[in-house]
Amino acid sequence: MSSAMWIAVIASALGTLLLRLLPMLWMRRRLKRLDHDEGIDAMPQWLGILGPLMVAAVLGTSLMPKAPDAVSWLATVIGVLATLAVWWRTRTLGWPVAAGVAAFGVVVVLASWVL
Repeated sequence: MSSAMWIAVIASALGTLLLRLLPMLWMRRRLKRLDHDEGIDAMPQWLGILGPLMVAAVLGTSLMPKAPDAVSWLATVIGVLATLAVWWRTRTLGWPVAAGVAAFGVVVVLASWVL
C-alpha cells in the first residue's frame, strides 16, 4: 500500500477511536462531578442522539455505490434485501452483514462474467 493509503487508514482509525472515546471520557468526568444518584438522567440529550446519528451516517455512505452504474445499484439493492431478510430471520448482527456482503459480491461477480 502507498503511504497515502496508510495515512488515510490511520486517520480513519483515529477518527473512529476519538468519536467513541471522547464522549465516554467526557461523560465519565461529568458523572464524577455530579451526584451519583442521577445516573443516566445526568446524560445530556445530545450524547444519546450522537450514536444513532453516527450509525445513520455510516449507513448512508455505505449504501452509495462506488461507481453509480446499474450493476452497482442492483448489487446494493440485493445486498440490502439479503441483509434485511437474514436479520428478520436471525435478529442478530453478524449473519445479516455477512449475508449482505456475500450477496453484493455474488451479484458483482456474476455481472462481470455476464457482461
